[in-house]
Amino acid sequence: MRLSEASVSLPPRLVHMQNLPWLDCYMQTLKSENKSENTQKSYASGLRGLIETTLPGESVFSEADFQGLSVLDLAQRMEPLNGRIDRWTHSLSDLRPTTYNARLAAARHLLKWLGHRWPDHLVRARSGKRLPRTLNKREMTMVLDAAAKSEDPAASIIVTMMLDTGLRVSEVCNLDSNDIDLEDGSARVYGGKGDKDRIVLFTKRTLERIDAWIPIREARVRNDDFAFLLNSAGRRLQPRGVQRLMDRLATEAGLPKGKLTPHVLRHNFATGLLERGADLVTIQRLLGHSSIATTRVYLEISDQTLREVYHRAQATREKLEEAATATEKSPDELIESTPSTSSLGIE
Repeated sequence: MRLSEASVSLPPRLVHMQNLPWLDCYMQTLKSENKSENTQKSYASGLRGLIETTLPGESVFSEADFQGLSVLDLAQRMEPLNGRIDRWTHSLSDLRPTTYNARLAAARHLLKWLGHRWPDHLVRARSGKRLPRTLNKREMTMVLDAAAKSEDPAASIIVTMMLDTGLRVSEVCNLDSNDIDLEDGSARVYGGKGDKDRIVLFTKRTLERIDAWIPIREARVRNDDFAFLLNSAGRRLQPRGVQRLMDRLATEAGLPKGKLTPHVLRHNFATGLLERGADLVTIQRLLGHSSIATTRVYLEISDQTLREVYHRAQATREKLEEAATATEKSPDELIESTPSTSSLGIE
């Protein structure tokens, strides 16, 4: 049923588009707010379940209904007190807290856009603090070795570049050849998350991989003359293709499924910088975080690593003292004839 303007109060900014398809208008709003493509897709897919939720006596919402809904009709359908949002959130009860909270964030954003107030009783699910996953030195060495031996010539450049720059998978895939400055040993990342540009720096190792990749890329060029990373068909590499590569490398390195992802490499980059003495502001800029609060989570990982290294060092010292007692040598004398602690992961 078509609703009159009197039945719902739209914000002034939406009045002129009240009869337009809501999805086109809403997606344009997300773009204007510099939401990333992943966020746009996540919001659109997450909101479908909410909009299609039916109340008692309503008919099933079809695809045509979903696509044809106007901004004005959607505002009425999403009226917070009609019970639709409550029925929808109840249907999400089996989701993980992080997924549940992501759906709520999308719904909250939609209601704010429509000029509705978010119901006070709907709150985020509590979840335990999860630290970003990282690979230890042995696992990382196995991954790099698997990438170097891979039949896919792009494997080594992708893994090395992500590990040494902290680029997001979307940023790696969106790199153009013109973005890379070999003389400066850097690349400019355009339109990162939040549509923010930044500079990333290359290590000597990454520059060597780039030099090795360039002739392979030139042989692959078909239609896309700009993309830096191309698949075997000559098309720009996509995030899904990168994840499939990670799955293959994880298998070849003997790692469990899901252990190796593009974001794990990004986390390794950040924790490595922190452990080598970089400050949070520098890490924030290199990662492209809009808020330093996002970067601060790596302090938790560093503290965890510090504890592990400390306990390993203590265990090593105790073994040396036991050996000294047995051989009547001092621990310091044994240390001189013992492999460097760096070989034990203690630096």
